[in-house]
This record gives sequence, structure tokens and C-alpha cells, in this order.
Amino acid sequence: MKSDLFSTENMAQQAAVPGMTLQNAKSIKYAVNGEMHARQGSMIAFRGNLQFERKGQGIGGMLKRAVTGEGLPLMAVRGQGEAWFAHEAANCFIVDIEQGDALTINGRNVLCFDATLSYEIKTVKGAGMTGGGLFNSVFTGYGKLGVICEGSPIVIPVSHQQPVFVDTDAVLGWSAQLHTSLHRSQSIGSMIRGGSGEAVQLKLEGEGFVIVRPSELTPQKASQN
Repeated sequence: MKSDLFSTENMAQQAAVPGMTLQNAKSIKYAVNGEMHARQGSMIAFRGNLQFERKGQGIGGMLKRAVTGEGLPLMAVRGQGEAWFAHEAANCFIVDIEQGDALTINGRNVLCFDATLSYEIKTVKGAGMTGGGLFNSVFTGYGKLGVICEGSPIVIPVSHQQPVFVDTDAVLGWSAQLHTSLHRSQSIGSMIRGGSGEAVQLKLEGEGFVIVRPSELTPQKASQN
């Protein structure tokens, strides 16, 4: 049988070493030798001897209830084998986190990560009760984190001289050391006249970066996640 479908770039190859790699722009391949964690329901295929277990209430930091910003449960994947992960054909990226790094990521953008990483669910300071700014997962330690984004993400540097203002429904994540607060960019007069649709943003100050996606989260997408 012959087809472009069977081209080398589409064929899954046997993993040479354990760990996370990009299968393609829309999926991540993980060669499991022990344990890793992933967004529940994100596994699209696997081979080998693997078990998938819902992450629930446990003991200690890594075993506490794993609920991210949009109430998303995680699962533990254990054993030896290969698994592929994806979510609604979103673009996939791998972030290498080193000792001393701290990255805060919106839960809806977490796909999978190494068990060597520690995570903590935190309220975003200064975000109040706004859309995507309620809770984020703060990742520390060392290892790889698989992140998803609808469209191509935009990484914007943040400095003391140039703070950045982001829509809470478009922000994906940022350097955890940045200071966050709410910023109102719309006048009372504009609100009375119907508003601009951009009334409140999340302000980030300090030294680091913020990642945004090229679209806002729609109510329909929010309910699906």
C-alpha cells in the first residue's frame, strides 16, 4: 500500500530513551519508564504495559487533589511503554524547567509533565474573580512540561520599565516571580456607553515573560474544559 500518509514524518518510531518528545506540532509522545502525569482524557494511543489512574485526593504535595485553573483533573501513567497525548488538535510545546525556575500556567493549557516536577495550585494574586485569572498551576523543580495552545503563542518580555497588560481569557502563563494585579483600562463614560469589551486586564510587573494565545477563551470552550 502506498500513500503520502505513510511518509516518514507521519510514522511513529520506537523511542530510544525515556521521556517526552514532540511527535508533531499537534501531539506529544512520552516514552514511559516509571511514572508521568497527564491531562485526563488526553491519551490518544499507547503501546506497551501502561496503566492510567485518575489523580485524586492523596497525601503530600504531589498527591494532593490535582485540579488546575478550569477544574481539570489529571491522571498518572505508570509502567513501561509509549503513549501519545493531544487535545483538540491544539499546538503542543515542551518547556524544560530547571532547578530554580518557576512557571505559572493556566490549567487549561497543561497537557502532560514529568513526575519530577512539583506543582501547586495557587490563586493569582490581584486577579479577583476575573475569567482566566482565578487559579494557576505553579511548576517548580526540574523536568519537562507539555503545554498546549490554540494557535501560535506570543511570548512577551516583561521588565520593570515596561509592564505588560493581558486579557485574562487570553493569557497562557508567565514567569512566576512576576507581580500580578488588576488594571482597568476603560473609563466610566465608556462603560456607560456600552463598553469597549476590554474593561479589565491582568497587569504583570517585574522581570520575566508572559505567554498569550492569539484568541480569547469563549464561554463554549470554557464549559467544555
